[in-house]
Amino acid sequence: MAAGVKAKHGLLNISISHVYIFCRKIAPKNVCTQRATEIQSVRAVSNGTVGSDHSEKYCVDLVRSRDYEGFLCSLLLPKEVWRSCLTLKAFNVELAQVKDSVSQKTIGLMRMQFWKTALDDIYRDEPPNQPVGTELWKAVKKHNLTKRWLLRIVTEREKDLDDRAYRTLQELETYAEKTHSSLIYLLLECLGVRDVHADHAASHIGKAQGIVTCLRAIPYHSSRRKVYLPMDICMLHGASQEDFIRGSREQNVRDVVYDIASQAHAHLQHARSFSHNVPAAAFPAFLHTVGLEDYLQRVRKADFDVFHKSLQNRNPLLPIQLYIRSWRNIY
Repeated sequence: MAAGVKAKHGLLNISISHVYIFCRKIAPKNVCTQRATEIQSVRAVSNGTVGSDHSEKYCVDLVRSRDYEGFLCSLLLPKEVWRSCLTLKAFNVELAQVKDSVSQKTIGLMRMQFWKTALDDIYRDEPPNQPVGTELWKAVKKHNLTKRWLLRIVTEREKDLDDRAYRTLQELETYAEKTHSSLIYLLLECLGVRDVHADHAASHIGKAQGIVTCLRAIPYHSSRRKVYLPMDICMLHGASQEDFIRGSREQNVRDVVYDIASQAHAHLQHARSFSHNVPAAAFPAFLHTVGLEDYLQRVRKADFDVFHKSLQNRNPLLPIQLYIRSWRNIY
């Protein structure tokens, strides 16, 4: 059980409104509010109707179809960094979908090697003739992005091709930090933020995102007879992989989910604990915390039953959509 969590139903006693308050605290009006014309321009580009070349449209369509929550969050980014940030999300999607799209590990390794070579070429100003690679080269040139973060995402995704469960919760956190947190570091660089406090927040938010993503994917992976949950937590509660594969709703299965969700919540709480030190300009990189908080609250209300119909049927992006509409009213 995560430190500081006393009672199961007291795990997530902070409402979505508290997330908004946290966001407001680190985002003064002159930073967080974009002009209405900027949003309209972004929408026009996202619809492929104005000034959109093939590579940009490819990235937009890829993120919109495979990471819709990330796409919605991108609509709130400043216009001058929107294209670069969306490119980074497209790069992440390209790598994330390799595992599920290949039938053999060897093929996956070949695709990961392509991206390692592509990154070397991009930093030699010789980008590959590939839409995401072309756009990534433009982003690297514009924002002087750190190659180490990009390469770390590729390397960690490559290791994940082994298609096995995480041995420990710490191993899951390490994977999340090297993938999700690295992406947030890059988003911060696009926003011109290079600050130790922002990086510290990004580290914890990325870990929370990786853990929540693992929980969200349980029903999908179970339907394919796969379980990636940390084995140490499963063993602690006597829950087998077969329990998840058959969609068990027994207490030991819920206890596993509770412990894992508690850790995600702890990371979000820790990130908020020093929010007053985070530069206001960093705020747009943390927009997706609204969706993370929403899922954790909903799984708590379902008594940590990840197979509950309320988690399958309700639109998990509703808080993000409401948040976007609330920002429109500012203009």
